[in-house]
Amino acid sequence: MAARVEACSPCHGKQGEGTGDVYFPRLAGKPAGYLYNQLLAFKNGRRKYPPMNYLLEYLGDPYLQEMAEYFAEQRPPLPAPAASDVSTQVMQKGQALVSHGDPARQIPACGSCHGPALTGMEPGIPGLLGLRPNYVSAQLGGWRYGTRTAKAPDCMQQVAARLTEADVTAVAAYLASRPAPISAAPAPKGAYVLPFACGSEPD
Repeated sequence: MAARVEACSPCHGKQGEGTGDVYFPRLAGKPAGYLYNQLLAFKNGRRKYPPMNYLLEYLGDPYLQEMAEYFAEQRPPLPAPAASDVSTQVMQKGQALVSHGDPARQIPACGSCHGPALTGMEPGIPGLLGLRPNYVSAQLGGWRYGTRTAKAPDCMQQVAARLTEADVTAVAAYLASRPAPISAAPAPKGAYVLPFACGSEPD
């Protein structure tokens, strides 16, 4: 499989560790269920990025599952935290939203779904570490404006719709500043109770 996924390397790195381009995310270590569902979404056109749509269009679903499992098993080190030019106030706002959410606006803490260590949860919730702020901002924007979607209940859309542009900037900056945890493995399935009516199935 390592040889078969060479086509992924220029954008995502040889082990899925990510590359210098901030818009191509790290794949390594994310739950296989999550990765598989994203591959399906690109194949079926639910997620739109022409190079990915074209690359996956004619690959069979079992092959996509093998690809997802391969990258899920990779454990290259997380990159160093990204340098940030945001103010201390913005960083503190990001920390508050990531760690505690904003109950008054029905915004849960990021950690309530993505884990206290922000490493995700099996089988389908991705980790948020090792991503650059521009990528995080772009994905939150996609959820906010409906260009990225999930099956109902679309919990990320519900959360992102309640975020302001300033919130997105703060959350993205704070997440990108986080150092690697002792273990980057996703939490086991059912390790904690999710907010709303969200499940932990991949989407």
